[in-house]
Amino acid sequence: MSGVSEFGGYSVRHPERALSHSLQDALTHVEGSGWDQPPALFALVPTEALAVAEPHLADRLDDGVELTAIEQQPVPDDVEGGSPALDEYLGTLRWPASVAGCALVEEILVLPPEASETVDAEPTDQQARAAAHSHPDGRRARLAVGVVRNGPSLVLLHLEPEDDDPYGEGELVTYEGLGADLVDALYATLDADPDDY
Repeated sequence: MSGVSEFGGYSVRHPERALSHSLQDALTHVEGSGWDQPPALFALVPTEALAVAEPHLADRLDDGVELTAIEQQPVPDDVEGGSPALDEYLGTLRWPASVAGCALVEEILVLPPEASETVDAEPTDQQARAAAHSHPDGRRARLAVGVVRNGPSLVLLHLEPEDDDPYGEGELVTYEGLGADLVDALYATLDADPDDY
């Protein structure tokens, strides 16, 4: 998707590039707190609108960046990454029209492809989480999901560095279908009229 999008009178001329930049900023922000963090939710707002609304922030905003990620209040304590509680929580969220998009960064466990042999064919969520936590080859990762209202989506998976390189940067990957349910859930938070809730 390309083209100019309007949000509260402010234009985003390159939504794909703006989303990529703001999602990577959100991921970097969360990574600054280390591992074992709860899911973090971000509003993606036009940088120009933020500079007008909060002029004291103008010198801290990146020039040429069309969307800025603004971290929201922490999710409730009982909401963990990858849990049904997170799905339920996202189902209660609605964004005003001035918000161009939103992003979520959560920690997950990733298993190697061969691990599917040790997990039930169709495990329940609880069974899948237990299998991931107990698997010797499980690897922590951060899943970063971002969407722009009536625009593009992007999902990034940042794998924790391997044990033999604890200070490495880890792998940053994406692939078709990654985080599809979260993409849909985040779009739904932008589609509904906030006055309906």
